[in-house]
Amino acid sequence: MSSGKKVAAAVAATMVVVVAALVIMVPRLLDLDRYRPQVAAEIGRKTGKPARIGRLELTLFPLVAIRVDEFGLGNPPGFPPGEVVAVKKIYARVNPLALVHHRVEITSLELDSPAVELLKDTRGKWNFESPPGPATGSPAPRGSGSFTLGTIPKLKIVDGQFVAANLEVSGARGALLVEIRGAAIDLRQVDLGAFTAGAPASQPPGPGEAAAASRENAPLAPSGVPAAEGALKAGAVQFGTLAVQRLRAQLRLYPGQVFLEKLEMKCYGGRALGTVAVGFGGPSVSYATNARLEGINMAALLNAFPEARGKITGLLQGNAQITGMVTQSSADPLAGITGSGLVSIGNGQLPSLELNRNLRMLALVVGLATADTDPSSFKSISADFKIAEGRLSSSGIALASNGLDVRGGGSMTLAGAGTLDYQGSASLTIDTRNPIAGVVAGIAGAKVSGNTAAFPFTIGGTLAKPSFSLKGTPGRGIAPASLQPQADQLVRGLAGLLKKKQH
Repeated sequence: MSSGKKVAAAVAATMVVVVAALVIMVPRLLDLDRYRPQVAAEIGRKTGKPARIGRLELTLFPLVAIRVDEFGLGNPPGFPPGEVVAVKKIYARVNPLALVHHRVEITSLELDSPAVELLKDTRGKWNFESPPGPATGSPAPRGSGSFTLGTIPKLKIVDGQFVAANLEVSGARGALLVEIRGAAIDLRQVDLGAFTAGAPASQPPGPGEAAAASRENAPLAPSGVPAAEGALKAGAVQFGTLAVQRLRAQLRLYPGQVFLEKLEMKCYGGRALGTVAVGFGGPSVSYATNARLEGINMAALLNAFPEARGKITGLLQGNAQITGMVTQSSADPLAGITGSGLVSIGNGQLPSLELNRNLRMLALVVGLATADTDPSSFKSISADFKIAEGRLSSSGIALASNGLDVRGGGSMTLAGAGTLDYQGSASLTIDTRNPIAGVVAGIAGAKVSGNTAAFPFTIGGTLAKPSFSLKGTPGRGIAPASLQPQADQLVRGLAGLLKKKQH
């Protein structure tokens, strides 16, 4: 080996030894753990909440960083024992030059398995929005350096768990309002102080603003600079009784507000796309959404609401603009909701209504239906809708079902047993070769035009026991309402006679 190569090798070996020595010795010389009480006290002073830190440690490889083990930020006075935030490990990359001057300047944060629990008490106050209070623990000694909760350029969350819930009068946690599990979040320009200052948040937009939002995910957020923005991925989300299997969205955070844009949620065999705004800054959790629905399994969706379970099947498509308040333990799925939209359901069933069974006798008479036709099935339903004051109403409903063409409108409620109030007309093609078809159509109250008979009907009663009846018009040769039962019996009797003759 030449002398030059020997010198280079010696220099390299010396540098490795020096670097290794620095990696080993510097963290010991800069023992951050001794500042743990002061750091916890400073966080408590900034947030007004008690803070705990299991251990502080300085690392130099691969980057200069501070590792925090077992960090927790406790609930403020007036809330039950517990923590707003609990994190197993925090990795804070810092500016090494600032450390020389005993200053901690965080350039990025990574939170491993954080658990965030947002609680609202009976006064409408949240545990995260208390103003700063007196520090807990000893103040930092003069000259020992400074620690600030300023804006952090990057924040990464791995396997996050987030919960929002109301507190009962007893102080115990009630039913969950929102729960997010397995969240991966990447945020930019995070102003930690903005989330703890208790700044009031504006409410999400009202129904008019939500309806005016573009279907291309137009922003619903207020003007101004967000406290953080980035991207969110979650493995599972629960909104009250509604479950989402996967969520992807662009994220913007304001004090007391969360905005999800370019949102995609996998749920109930289909997906929902759009924009969602959630407000935590008032006495209730409010929300606004502008969504497109694709391939939602209605049977699976309605399983989340015991009162509506099994009432309709099929695949849901459509657009909806919904605003509302998240209500706790409400028996009414429509409580606190307003909205509008257009939806359609394809290839499903209405088991409790069985519209075809109610019209089967008429269909047999006019030679349209067959005995093996499923009386509850339909090919498609399309409707506009409006939600207000606990009632779901539609001005235009179209149903195609095994040769029936149904048009109508009306409204329903979902609270308790639910109520139905619909009117419509079912059109059938008359078999003009059957001389009795026109007679039967007239008795049943049909309006006959050419080879088409339109049978007006009403649907009332409850979701569990709907009541279907044909509706006549007095004075036009059609049975009045008082004679409607007799007309129904006559239609069934004539149909029975025809069936016997066919055999």
